[in-house]
Amino acid sequence: MNATPRSAAKLLQKRKGDLLAEQCPSREVLMHLTSRWGVLILLVLDTGTHRFSELRRAIGGVSERMLAQSLQRLEGDGLVDRVALDVVPPHVEYSLSPLGEEAAQRVRALADWIEDSLPRVMSARTRKAAG
Repeated sequence: MNATPRSAAKLLQKRKGDLLAEQCPSREVLMHLTSRWGVLILLVLDTGTHRFSELRRAIGGVSERMLAQSLQRLEGDGLVDRVALDVVPPHVEYSLSPLGEEAAQRVRALADWIEDSLPRVMSARTRKAAG
């Protein structure tokens, strides 16, 4: 049975998210990925595998609770791999999954743009505040 062009388009659409649609699950992934802590976790894990304590030290201002919740969400979305090693004391390592590596590349590009553009952004803020 051959699919009509219209039904083939519907099948393709079902395989892809629609961020503008209110009920699309892609919005939840967007929230996890682009949250303040989600972005920073991806940036740190983009440098390699890290333990929880290393992540916490690397990400200034994150609480233990927020780091744990953010890691769980990113792991649930398939972006972060968590490996618990059978040693004493317990040793858990976090790394990017292949899907997480793709996301981290895109987040890194945005982070680089923000850091490079910061002087212009700050200048615009100053002009706006004075004007």
